[in-house]
Amino acid sequence: MSAPEPAAVLLERFSAHLSGELGRSPHTVRGYLADLTSLVEALDARGRTPADLDVPLVRAWLSSARAAGASRSTIARRVAAVRALTRYLHREGVLATDPGPRLSTPRQQRGLPSVLDEEQAATALEGPTPTTPVELRRHAVVELLYATGIRVAELCALDTADIDRSRDTVRVLGKGDKERTVPVGAPALDALDAWTARGRPEFVSATPVGALFLGARGGRLGVRQAREDVHAHLRAAGVDSGPHGLRHSAATHLLNGGADLRSVQEFLGHSSPRSTQIYTHVSVERLRSAYQQAHPRA
Repeated sequence: MSAPEPAAVLLERFSAHLSGELGRSPHTVRGYLADLTSLVEALDARGRTPADLDVPLVRAWLSSARAAGASRSTIARRVAAVRALTRYLHREGVLATDPGPRLSTPRQQRGLPSVLDEEQAATALEGPTPTTPVELRRHAVVELLYATGIRVAELCALDTADIDRSRDTVRVLGKGDKERTVPVGAPALDALDAWTARGRPEFVSATPVGALFLGARGGRLGVRQAREDVHAHLRAAGVDSGPHGLRHSAATHLLNGGADLRSVQEFLGHSSPRSTQIYTHVSVERLRSAYQQAHPRA
């Protein structure tokens, strides 16, 4: 019977499998190999090899990482790396069975999203009157993000034809190519009118495109530039937030104003109500704060 391959050789072949067969990015491959090198070192300290991998050995390694202060996201990444390795080793005949499916991934703790209060939102939107084409675009981008709660990538994908002025709505293509229709308020529509009348024509190139927002070369506005537009506009207003903060704020302000959770779920384009429920926690925290300040027996 031939001797088992050295761990370093196994990892080298596994690296080629990740990048070649699975098409994983260089960043992912580096991260997996760093984690698995740590695993191999832990196995070696116990006089074991990758051919001995089982659930107790992996759990002991993960427990050591937790004790050393590793975050939940780090543990989750390590579990993903081990699952990929054990699946590969089982396929190659190194492991008789694959212990990977029996390894549980720690649930990620979801923090409360950072949101603006209504006064901060008003400050962010009621700044100086925009005059230059770039200022008009920035103002329209911020107004539309807050008015609709759409993602910045969804905003960049909008075409002029997606704005329905007869119904004051915008047609959005969200994750999974799911289309939804979102209402738009008058301030955002006014900002869009100013942009399309006095800003957008300045960006139109010799080969015009149907994109609602255009970049410096006349093509569709990129996500990176849209983010920069938002941060620049909000910084000028003295507000520390970004595109996702505007989305969080829009959802929270809807709930605070009496909208039901199902409506907010459709507004945000969430496929599951679980993704939307985090916003109820924000409202509850504010209610608790108000209660503690105002109730005589708080």
